Amino acid sequence: MDETEFWEIIDATREEAGGDSDEQADLLVERLTRLDPETVLDYARHFEARFNRAYHWDVWGAAAVLLDGRGEREEGFDAFRCWLIGQGREVYEGGVADPDELAELLDDFDPELDGDGEELGFAADESYETLTGTETPDLGLVMPAGEPEGVPLDLSDEAALAERLPRLWERFGPS
Repeated sequence: MDETEFWEIIDATREEAGGDSDEQADLLVERLTRLDPETVLDYARHFEARFNRAYHWDVWGAAAVLLDGRGEREEGFDAFRCWLIGQGREVYEGGVADPDELAELLDDFDPELDGDGEELGFAADESYETLTGTETPDLGLVMPAGEPEGVPLDLSDEAALAERLPRLWERFGPS
C-alpha cells in the first residue's frame, strides 16, 4: 500500500461515516479485513508514522485549544492525533505543518463530538487480529521518546496558547 492508497481509505471511510470517528473506525476495520495481512501492516505503518510525526508541542497546543482542556492530557492528545489523521491528508498535513492553520482547515469543531479518534488508532490492529488470529507484530517504527518536538508549551496557560496559535485561539478558544 502506498501513501495515496492509505489516504484514499481514510477519505472514503470518513466520508461514508459522515465525520463520525467511531463509525469511521468501524468502516476502516470492515475495509481493512478485505485486504491481505501484509497490506494491513502497510496501512498500520502509514498510520503509525503519521501519528508519530504529529508528536509536536504546537499540535498538542491545538488539541488543548480545540478540546477545551481535555487535550492537555496525554491520552487526549493521543486521541486527537488519531482524529487528525482521520480528517484526511489536507487537514492532517496542513495541521502538522502549521497547527494554527487548523483555524482555516476545519469547517467547524464541536469539542463534544470531534477530536477523539482513539478507535481509529486501533483499526489496523483489530483488522490484523481478525485476519490472522494473532496480534500485530512490531512495525519497525521508532516511537518518539520523551518530550514532543518543538518548543515546549504550557498547555494550561491560555495566554501562551493564544500567543502560539492566535488564529486557532481566536476562532475556537474559550469565549
